[in-house]
Amino acid sequence: MLRRVVNKFVKPYLQARRLEQVVNLEPAGVSRGNILISYILEPFLLREGEPIPHGHTHFWESYQMAHTFLELGFSVDVISYLNRTFVPKKEYKFFVSARTNFDRIARRLNSNCTKVAHLDTAHWLTNNHAAYGRLLSLQRRRGITIDNVRIVENNWAIESADLATVLGNEYTMNTYAYANKPLHHIRISSPCTYPWNENKDFDRCRKRFLWFGSGGFVHKGLDLVLEAFADMPDYQLTVCGPLQGEKRFVRAFHKELYETPNINTVGWVDVTSDHFFEIANNCLGLVYPTCAEGGGGSAITCMHAGLIPILSYEASVDTDDSGVLLQDITIESLREAVINLSGRPRSELKALAYRSWEVAQENHTKEQFARDYKAFVDNALLGKK
Repeated sequence: MLRRVVNKFVKPYLQARRLEQVVNLEPAGVSRGNILISYILEPFLLREGEPIPHGHTHFWESYQMAHTFLELGFSVDVISYLNRTFVPKKEYKFFVSARTNFDRIARRLNSNCTKVAHLDTAHWLTNNHAAYGRLLSLQRRRGITIDNVRIVENNWAIESADLATVLGNEYTMNTYAYANKPLHHIRISSPCTYPWNENKDFDRCRKRFLWFGSGGFVHKGLDLVLEAFADMPDYQLTVCGPLQGEKRFVRAFHKELYETPNINTVGWVDVTSDHFFEIANNCLGLVYPTCAEGGGGSAITCMHAGLIPILSYEASVDTDDSGVLLQDITIESLREAVINLSGRPRSELKALAYRSWEVAQENHTKEQFARDYKAFVDNALLGKK
């Protein structure tokens, strides 16, 4: 009992101390100046040889952003975006930060520091308006109230910034356009890529679909997808996501998740595992009617795995006509999209799947993110042509 009581207080304390760390990176030669990055700190605290986590794209992207500046000859200080105590004690040439704590730190910087907001969600007003709308719709439809882990805190990052990078497409960029700040599109990466499966049997999998996403199940439309497939017994749905994190949702949709023969609930799956690739190989497409995203990373992962995407506009993913863009988000429209896609000729399904894979390969890799980010630094920050 004593150990449990001690851990209750020690673990949060140690976590807070971890978030307050500052990691300093120095270039090989004479420094061109100081850069402050406030984003994901974990990759810089790993032991030697320990791999960067691949559960979200931001782990590697934060690492790459810092090393872009380092390789260009700058000294780089990295802090967590959750660090609420950091106070700048030196002059910085550039400040690059996610939305959280952006304006608090920006006010304390030297006046000639260029401030760059790194925007990986839709604007908080857009996001939260859409999120609460989905929750209210569910309440009216089924008489249940569920919370949303995807609510974005109020912030004034875009107002405090001189310019910004945006991971999402036109949808996400438009949510920030009101501020009249220069917006630079950096194509989101993917934690891993997969080879094209030339032997996939599209006739066998034409009625099998996947919902794949992280937390915020109502936000990402899982409730709608479950209700749609519950009334389509001839079509199979596999559900992959961290279900243990949203117990209220699981209780509300227990019948659909665990008692409906054509719905297979798997839970969270490591995208680098053979299990994930096996699931993708046995499904035709992804059904992902999310209400607000900053780059649609889970959809892009599925495109890399050769799945045909059925997406909302708000997924913020450019598919280059390789998938289905939903015109409205209703249970009936989801059913219609699934049935229509499933009924296309085998040759057309294979062509769509290949194009989906190709679009992901061409635009959403670690190598492409690195090129995009370096071009942004060279052109927008350093003024190179």
